[in-house]
Amino acid sequence: MKNIRKILLYNPAISSLNMGDHIIAESIKNEMSWLIHDSFIVEVSTHLPVSRYIKYLKNFDYKFVCGSNLLRGKMNRLFRQWDINFLHSSFIGPSILVGAGWWQYGDDPNFYTKKLYKKVLSADYIHSVRDSFTEYQLAKIGITNVLNTGCPSMWTFTKEHCEKIPEKKAENVVFTITDYNRDKPKDFDLIKILLNNYKQVFFWMQGTNDLDYLHDLSINMNLLEIIPPSLSQFDKILEGDIDYVGTRLHAGIRALQKKKRSIIISIDNRARELQIDYNIPCIERSNLQGLELLINNKLTTEIIIPIEKINHWKAQFN
Repeated sequence: MKNIRKILLYNPAISSLNMGDHIIAESIKNEMSWLIHDSFIVEVSTHLPVSRYIKYLKNFDYKFVCGSNLLRGKMNRLFRQWDINFLHSSFIGPSILVGAGWWQYGDDPNFYTKKLYKKVLSADYIHSVRDSFTEYQLAKIGITNVLNTGCPSMWTFTKEHCEKIPEKKAENVVFTITDYNRDKPKDFDLIKILLNNYKQVFFWMQGTNDLDYLHDLSINMNLLEIIPPSLSQFDKILEGDIDYVGTRLHAGIRALQKKKRSIIISIDNRARELQIDYNIPCIERSNLQGLELLINNKLTTEIIIPIEKINHWKAQFN
């Protein structure tokens, strides 16, 4: 019998209350099922201090960092999406990025971060990153064994998949807002536009404080249907005649996975970069005056996925 592989997954969904992390992690496991289905798997959280997992980090064939916007330029700061440090770097790597992205604009890598990433990221395998901005930031560090593959949650968005997404407006809509990136006037306008253009308007909370933020907007809650904050409940509502419109990127990607017409409201670098690189359907929150027209006109979903790069990245593990 052949030797059984041992694989470590740095998983952003563990200990995360952001359901976007769960969408990313589930997608990566699906995309890598051919590699991990007959392997020993250990999963550790990217959010918790790596010191809690030291005894679980040794002797693996592969260590994969499962996406999300966990790369940043100031890893010696208190806030970091991937809670690692130089003290434990010899245990963390060599790690391989899978659709990982850069935290935000204006966060250029400092000396500490350059040394840390050089220590923990594999020099032997090609890394998969979410967008060209992330690829550019890693190149600044001198990490060039990188392919811009997009987020693995998008890898199923082939031409055939996109052609099955409706072009005309659905009867109902489900929306999201983002508690940590607030613009009360714009988000209020967003909800009013949806109430004026759809029969039923559903709200799904991707993050723990999204509902509190919704209450702060002074919207008449009797006009909305609240969806419980589980992925299964979101999937259930996506079974109907429904569009998605909202500021949560991965809620929009989930809707696209389910072949639903989607308009992602761009509020940061993540959706913006995916629109530039892959033509994800987006509109800037600062341009909501164009949203009503976009909702009511024909909307063709034409996402461009780099299949050759994705296959090249996967092939190195055959």
